[in-house]
Amino acid sequence: MSALAVLGPGTDKDHRVEAGSPLRFRRQRGRRLRVNITSETAFWGMEGQGGHTGFLDCIDLMSRHPDLEVFVNSKRQCDVLHSHSWGPGYYLRGLRYPGRRILTAHAIPESAEGSLPFMCESTRAFVRRYLKGIYDFSDIVVAVDPRSAESIRRLPVRSPVEVVSNAIRTERFFPSEWLRREGRALLGIDGHRPVVLGVGQVQPRKGIHDFSEVARAFPGVDFIWVGGRPFGLVSAGLQELNHLMATTPGNLRFAGLHDLAVMPRLYNAADVMLFPSLQENCPYAPIEAAACGLPVIFRNLPVYAGLYRTGYRAAADAAGFIAALRGLLADGGEYRRAQQLSRDLVASFQASAFIAIMAALYDRVATGARLQQPAA
Repeated sequence: MSALAVLGPGTDKDHRVEAGSPLRFRRQRGRRLRVNITSETAFWGMEGQGGHTGFLDCIDLMSRHPDLEVFVNSKRQCDVLHSHSWGPGYYLRGLRYPGRRILTAHAIPESAEGSLPFMCESTRAFVRRYLKGIYDFSDIVVAVDPRSAESIRRLPVRSPVEVVSNAIRTERFFPSEWLRREGRALLGIDGHRPVVLGVGQVQPRKGIHDFSEVARAFPGVDFIWVGGRPFGLVSAGLQELNHLMATTPGNLRFAGLHDLAVMPRLYNAADVMLFPSLQENCPYAPIEAAACGLPVIFRNLPVYAGLYRTGYRAAADAAGFIAALRGLLADGGEYRRAQQLSRDLVASFQASAFIAIMAALYDRVATGARLQQPAA
């Protein structure tokens, strides 16, 4: 494959289903199913991670289902426990929910190992043993993309693994000239210089080195990276990233971590998103940017072929990113075609599908009709 390519949809089956109401649980019990949605991300100061966004979205979206009563990090005994984090709090709370535990695995072994420092064979083995224990503690593991599901099953785990991709909130992320003006003012962007946006944790696996190299090739374009360091002084690659940030080209700025509510402004402030991450599962940032009307340039990762059911623009390395960006900035027709790819991509992540699938999983666990792990 060439360094630059427009890749087509994968072969993964469409997970969209019709919303079933009333749920079997409500027909049997005569009341709404109570689900306790939990996460430890705020406790550990990790609000800037995609897993925390998934937690917040899940609360909001599942509260819309007429047969569900949603509680958040509650001490009350509910019918189902659904965790979005894999810390010890999930285990302690889950002891009260035998047979009714669901874990959304925003972290898989590869992403955990890429985020933590001092990784060696012994620490890597410990991380994998810990995650396997947490997955097996769950009655259903929800993977956010097909390749993550494969990674989890390879550990191996005993629990059934289901694929439920993240949903995009199009009522929050949409193109807006007003938000563009707000975002450019917030970022201190002068005039009409093009802006290329990068979003993600400040760590090597997010491809920040390539982002910096691309910035050097476009001195007339502003490059802005939005994201923080959730692991602070124990973040992976701390020393090399400190050096990179101290020697960045003058047109590259690190804007730090911003609240989720501010992100629609920042996406709209940009003209292109460059998403050079080296390892992902079902990332929110590029789909959020696409929903705001931005062309998105991905790194050519195998995970996207199974996750995305429409075309997307991807490159293999910094040279490919430079070629792709040069074409988008120089050719209005190519830019508009890339915007259409973004619109098509967003259409595959409907909130209604997420609600229907998760409600069905809650219903199966609460009524004892748990899924069986498929044969290897």
